[in-house]
Amino acid sequence: MAQYIPGPGERTAVKTKPKVKPPRKFKVLLHNDDYTTMDFVVHVLVSVFNKPTPDALAIMLDVHKRGIGVCGVYTAEVAETKVNAVHDRAREKGFPLRCSMEPE
Repeated sequence: MAQYIPGPGERTAVKTKPKVKPPRKFKVLLHNDDYTTMDFVVHVLVSVFNKPTPDALAIMLDVHKRGIGVCGVYTAEVAETKVNAVHDRAREKGFPLRCSMEPE
């Protein structure tokens, strides 16, 4: 099969691959309050964020001492789902636990 070679003054189209950026990541944060029990916060960290109990305890203490703690870093859709799950569980148990997300 013959290959086409452009003549003088002719141009050939060059296909370029589009550059794909990795998805933007978001930190999911828990906020301290005076009503939510530490046990419930640990339960949420284990059940929603799949943290092992020692890690969940460390994050809970961080939230308690600093007023805020990072639960994990996820894509936007996953982070939003985790925030909603925390709010749903807290509402079911009557706690005002607040969870938010912010860009990393």
